[in-house]
Amino acid sequence: MYFAVITILPEMFDAITNYGITGRAVAQGQVTIDCINPRDHTTDNYRRIDERPYGGGPGMVMMVEPLVKAIEDARSRASAHGCRLGAQFCPVVYLSPQGEQLSESVVLSFSDYDGVILLCGRYEGIDERLLANYVDAEVSIGDYVLTGGELPAMVMMDSIIRRLPNVMGDALSAEQDSFVDGLLDCPHYTKPTLFAGMAVPEVLLSGHHANIEKWRFVQKVKRTQQRRPDLWQRFEPTAQQQKWLQQMQKSATK
Repeated sequence: MYFAVITILPEMFDAITNYGITGRAVAQGQVTIDCINPRDHTTDNYRRIDERPYGGGPGMVMMVEPLVKAIEDARSRASAHGCRLGAQFCPVVYLSPQGEQLSESVVLSFSDYDGVILLCGRYEGIDERLLANYVDAEVSIGDYVLTGGELPAMVMMDSIIRRLPNVMGDALSAEQDSFVDGLLDCPHYTKPTLFAGMAVPEVLLSGHHANIEKWRFVQKVKRTQQRRPDLWQRFEPTAQQQKWLQQMQKSATK
C-alpha cells in the first residue's frame, strides 16, 4: 500500500518507517511511505507556507499554493506506484479535529484503498478553499486538539498498516483485538502462573478450546458493559454468542 504524507516535519515519520511492525512492512516492501514537505514547493527565499488570517485573530494559516503543489506531487508519486487516483482509490485525507472519528470500521475501509495521501496541518489550520477543492475526507483521532496533524497521521497509518494482509506475524492477532468484533478485548495472561497471589484462570490452562473461547467472550462482554456501555448497546451477537449471553443471564439470576 502507498502512503504520501504532506508535512513540514518529515523527520517525525521515522517512528513509522524505521521501527516495529510498520518499519518491517516498509522494509519488506509491503508499504511505501513518501514524505512531501510543502516548503519544497514554495518560490520565495523564506520558503513560506503560512500567512496571517483574513479577519484578524491569533496564529497563522497554511496557504493554498504550496499545499496544492504538494498534493499534485503526491498524486504523481501515487500514480507512479500503481495507484489509481480518485477518492475511491487514493483519497486525500486531512487530519482534523472536525473530521470523522477514526474507528476500526474506518480503518478497514481505508485498508482497501490503493493508497492514501495524508495532509498534516499546523498552526491555526489550512485555508478552507484548499479543503473544499482538494480534500476527499477529514479524519479525527479524538475530541481534542494537538499541535499538528503528524501524530494523528501516524496513528492512522499504524492502524491501517497492521490490518494489511501478511503484515502481522499472526493474522489472528489483529482479528482478536478490541473493537474488531464490536467489543473490548479480554484479559490476557502469560508466565508465571502465579504472581502477587493472583493465579491465571484455570480455564486458560485447561487446553479446552471451546471453553476458552466462551470464557474470553464472557470477559469481553463484562469489560465492555463496564467500561464502554455505548459499544455494548450497539453490539450484535452471533447465534453462538447469543447462546452464551443467555447462559450468562441464567448464571447471574441463580
